[in-house]
Amino acid sequence: MIRIYQKKDLNDLMQIWLNANMEAHSFIPKEYWISHYDMVKTMLPQAQLYVYEDDAHLINGFIGLMNHYIAGIFVKKEARSKGIGTQLLNYVKNIKPALSLNVYQKNTRAIAFYQREHFIIQSENIDTDTNEKELTMVWENKISTPSFHVKQK
Repeated sequence: MIRIYQKKDLNDLMQIWLNANMEAHSFIPKEYWISHYDMVKTMLPQAQLYVYEDDAHLINGFIGLMNHYIAGIFVKKEARSKGIGTQLLNYVKNIKPALSLNVYQKNTRAIAFYQREHFIIQSENIDTDTNEKELTMVWENKISTPSFHVKQK
């Protein structure tokens, strides 16, 4: 089940954030993520957060948005490859007409995931904090509502 973030979720989300970043970004020293923990803990509640909770009410993942920018999708290691990231992404695709995000070029698993989900690479940059190349990817809802013309009498 996907639901809106509640204050009581913060510690669980932070643990998922830290572990997921260290696991997915082995090319960046773990100390980088640990040193950013307190700042992220302060900033995270300022984002639009949606939480994936299982039947036992355990949080297995979340997505954070800043307007149309996906600040991240994070899923517990033991819950990955079970469709949770896709469900979270589809949830926000249903409420936003366009989305963008940045992903490290070395995070090939994430790039493949976003490409499967119809994101395209828009540009490449260097993350000045890590000196790693990152890609900006974008998605746009291409489905348009048919226009109906009313005949005037």
